[in-house]
Amino acid sequence: MSPQTSNEVMLVIGLVSVSDRASGGVYEDKGIPALQDWLASAITTPYRIEPRLIPDERTQIEKTLVELVDVTGCHLVLTTGGTGPARRDVTPEATLAVGTKEMPGFGEQMRQISLRFVPTAILSRQVAVIRETLDHAALIMNLPGQPKAIKETLEGLKDADGNVVAGGIFAAVPYCIDLIGGPYMETNPAVSKTWRPKTAQRPAVTTQDNA
Repeated sequence: MSPQTSNEVMLVIGLVSVSDRASGGVYEDKGIPALQDWLASAITTPYRIEPRLIPDERTQIEKTLVELVDVTGCHLVLTTGGTGPARRDVTPEATLAVGTKEMPGFGEQMRQISLRFVPTAILSRQVAVIRETLDHAALIMNLPGQPKAIKETLEGLKDADGNVVAGGIFAAVPYCIDLIGGPYMETNPAVSKTWRPKTAQRPAVTTQDNA
């Protein structure tokens, strides 16, 4: 894990699981634990998690996303659940309502990955947006509801020889956070290799640098 300098802001990540039954205690939520485990394996810079478990209510989803960005100061918010075609699935609508810029490439790539497994991936409606205030901005992304699909869309797919056959969406997230003024995020390349243009890359920290 790279050290953090005294003037750097810690990365804050909001995790929102949208489920009537999980939020009502009918069954245990699996979305937030799956996200926490994956992020722990992927991110090598210090960060703090802000978890929220809420029902499929558009007003509640919008309120939660606004609070996480505007009040809590999250730089990245990941939601899971509520992105299908059912009447109660309103996460994309709530996400679009609070965003100031839509980022369609994330949703497009998630569906391309999922289509390799099930034809019903075309029913998924995940979206991503940037929410901007006067002095802050955050990336908000909808993810699938199942832990396996969460991992696949974030990490991407590799063949038996380890060659990438479908790029995961998280590879583009750190540079997106850079562009909207957030803290510099580094990742474990064995899990998710971050891509940045050379002009945006920081030199690797060495033992001598820390002496």
